Amino acid sequence: MSAPAGALGDFLLAGASALEVIGRVEVVDRWSGPSALPEMSVGALAAHLGSQVLTVHAAVTSGDCVTEERPVPLLEHYKRVPWASAGLDDPSNVTIREGAEQAAGTGHDGLVVSVERALGDLHAVFASALPEGLPPAVRMPWWDWSLSFEDYLVTRVMEIVVHSDDLAVSVDVEPPALPEAVLGPVLALLVGVSLQRHGQAALVRALSRSERAPASISAF
Repeated sequence: MSAPAGALGDFLLAGASALEVIGRVEVVDRWSGPSALPEMSVGALAAHLGSQVLTVHAAVTSGDCVTEERPVPLLEHYKRVPWASAGLDDPSNVTIREGAEQAAGTGHDGLVVSVERALGDLHAVFASALPEGLPPAVRMPWWDWSLSFEDYLVTRVMEIVVHSDDLAVSVDVEPPALPEAVLGPVLALLVGVSLQRHGQAALVRALSRSERAPASISAF
């Protein structure tokens, strides 16, 4: 099945790559064991990764969290979300971990089936949808603002890329490879967030001068 072009197609390719790593037998074998992320099991990390597909599916097929309100710019979103700069024990991060552990309770097979079905539905919708038929904006319950649907897809692809790597490292496999066209907006986003956090000099030095590079320019 061919994917639509642009942000819709990028999301579907990223979603398929998430399903690929979630479906690995190594994930099944280590489901209850610790992941590469502190205080998070492999199962919880897999569930959190899968939720990036499931939340988009809920917005598109059921209207969950869809809004007509004016969205904020993408980088402004990352200035506002508390988890982006908060510590491990911040309530925002605790809530994420607890929700992921709860979602993992359905088990590996249940997660795989849910993500497969969601991707199938989204392929069908995205292949035929006109722009005016897609959600205008999304506002998650824990936000006091909204993102345009296209920007929301970029955030989900970023989450998929980052957490696919987390999950792959957790079970000692290689992360799925994505086309440069899909990675481009993700890397631009990560660079933009890093620039907000660390400033121009730190970013330029880290990318061009190893002798002057700061210890970290991590976006999160």
